[in-house]
Amino acid sequence: MNASIIDPLQGDFPEVIEEYLEHGCMKCIAFNRRGTLLAAGCNDGSCVIWDFETRGIAKILHDDECSSPITSICWSKYGHRILVSAADKSLILWDVMSGKKITRIVLQQTPLQARLHPGSSTPYLCLACPLSCAPMIVDLNTGNTTLLKVSVSETSNGPIPPSRNKSSDGITSFTPTAACFNKYGTLVYLGNSKGEILVIDYKNGEVRAIVPITGGSVVKNIVFSRNGQYLLTNSNDRVIRIYENLLPLKDEVRTLDELNENCGDLNNSEKLKAIGSKCLILFREFQDTITKVHWKAPCFSGDGEWVVGGSACKGEHKIYIWDRAGHLVKILEGPKEALIDLAWHPVHPFVVSVSLNGFVYIWAKDYTENWSAFAPDFKELEENEEYVEREDEFDLIPDTEKVKGPDVNEDEEVDIVSVEKDATFSDSDMSQEELCFLPATPTRDPLEQQDKCAESSSKLLDSNNTGSPSEEAGPNGLMMNHASSLLEEDAGRVKRKRKPSEKVLELQAEKVKKSSKSSKLAKPKSKSLVDQDNGNSFHGDGISDE
Repeated sequence: MNASIIDPLQGDFPEVIEEYLEHGCMKCIAFNRRGTLLAAGCNDGSCVIWDFETRGIAKILHDDECSSPITSICWSKYGHRILVSAADKSLILWDVMSGKKITRIVLQQTPLQARLHPGSSTPYLCLACPLSCAPMIVDLNTGNTTLLKVSVSETSNGPIPPSRNKSSDGITSFTPTAACFNKYGTLVYLGNSKGEILVIDYKNGEVRAIVPITGGSVVKNIVFSRNGQYLLTNSNDRVIRIYENLLPLKDEVRTLDELNENCGDLNNSEKLKAIGSKCLILFREFQDTITKVHWKAPCFSGDGEWVVGGSACKGEHKIYIWDRAGHLVKILEGPKEALIDLAWHPVHPFVVSVSLNGFVYIWAKDYTENWSAFAPDFKELEENEEYVEREDEFDLIPDTEKVKGPDVNEDEEVDIVSVEKDATFSDSDMSQEELCFLPATPTRDPLEQQDKCAESSSKLLDSNNTGSPSEEAGPNGLMMNHASSLLEEDAGRVKRKRKPSEKVLELQAEKVKKSSKSSKLAKPKSKSLVDQDNGNSFHGDGISDE
């Protein structure tokens, strides 16, 4: 890590926690392509979609067949579909607008990550990275799966079995492998446990190139920048590496064929490495040389100018931000909760992080108020200055304006209808309508909560009818029913905040019964005292105080 820290005012990146979102226990997050919607996978198997502009819930997706934690979540290119992977080994594809489940596929292994094909508006292929086997291409229409190669033999052209590591107890276990599509989904880039990046043509399963990583450590994360020009890897040696993509963005396969023809004399492994040297080149390395931090969920900013990574230390919620030149520009410190997922807004300088407790924190830039921005000619003064007015300053038409010629053609028509194309979304298909916003529909309180409220109200009413209510004199001499007012207050509180527990209801009932008993004993005593004052020496109804 570079010791010099750049002035944070020079960059447009988040600095403070602006707000936090809460809904159940959230585990993973993903923005849609425009950054208008934020989807979060929860611990109960549901998926909640937030309107990021209003910070309100737009839709909740829940499947009765899935109650396991969501491990990853992914939007389709134009936002019409969402793919989630769950701990019960399932992949669920949702239609976002209708909120209906399109399909559900159960794999042999738990998918840690699943990504839809980025080249289609309605994708039916996805790339899944399971816990205990090689990454696979899954056909969501048929449920067919195709395993990808995770390594290449040094002597032959055939694949070797998936990499295995021996744990301390001697049991052999698979090493999870990271993989991702490139920008248009023509190739799959796979990081294996041998410290290599494999470039794979997933249509025929052929490995087209190999890029060795310095140190040869297990690759935990691999992700492309939004523009497809840079590739990021996160390895077990606690180093984040940035590679520059040397292949053309739309002719990768044809370029790889040409490179393969030019390296015909080498054996298979050497040829693939020679091709790989012309596909990716190491651009930067990021690490904390002092504390040797493991990194969690590293990614690029929307424009690719910044690299962000979360600390994987327990009890820490730290986010490190570097510029692409390799300088550390900011360390964001959050609450004392471990960080489990991270996402940068596609357009604006927002970072969204997920804590181990299931909260989503929104980090934004700390803007200071500048009143001079409201008037372009306004100038702030640090101290009093003597001002000398111009001779024509208060003329209706100053001489300075008379000299100036008209800069604007008043007869020219101004186009206020057409929208300029945003360079960030230059690859958009204009014929495809993109889903940017969801109409928020109000939801009723759960029936269970309503039944509990009605039941608690009836219990309190029955307890009030069995005995005389405790009555107190009001400020105007009127009798007030304390129990009924307590009931109204409690019922309103339950409806707004939370339903009471059984213990609370029992304590309330006991309190009403005790007050009714005390009122029974108090009434005859007051009556006998009144009768004594009237000269009658008897106690009402034959009840004595003894």
